Amino acid sequence: MGVSQKWFRIVRWRFLRSSNKDIILPRTSVCTNESEEAILRIEDLNLPTPISSINKEDVAAIKIQAYFRGHLARRAYRALKSLVKLQALVRGVWVRKQSRIAMQCMHALVRLQVRVRARQLLGSFDKERLTNLQNV
Repeated sequence: MGVSQKWFRIVRWRFLRSSNKDIILPRTSVCTNESEEAILRIEDLNLPTPISSINKEDVAAIKIQAYFRGHLARRAYRALKSLVKLQALVRGVWVRKQSRIAMQCMHALVRLQVRVRARQLLGSFDKERLTNLQNV
């Protein structure tokens, strides 16, 4: 069974199981005169459409739209999650490269320090040897 067929089966199953109590639509109607329009404008501000005036096609359309929006949101979330994983992978490679370069630089500094210290020791040793030879 393909992904689209599975998705449709889930939507159909949830639609048949759920009730219509949680759906609220804005009130719409056709007015014949200006006084009715004014009254309906005031009513449109706060009053939702009663559940009994919604037909089954409207409910089905609303539910299908809601499930499809949820499907799109989940797909976008999965794409974002994979993008974050990719960024973490790239940053990890970059950090490892930086640490490798830093370690090479520190190793070079340590080798230089060892050479300088060896020259200092050998130089002081040579000076002592020269003074000892001159005194003898």
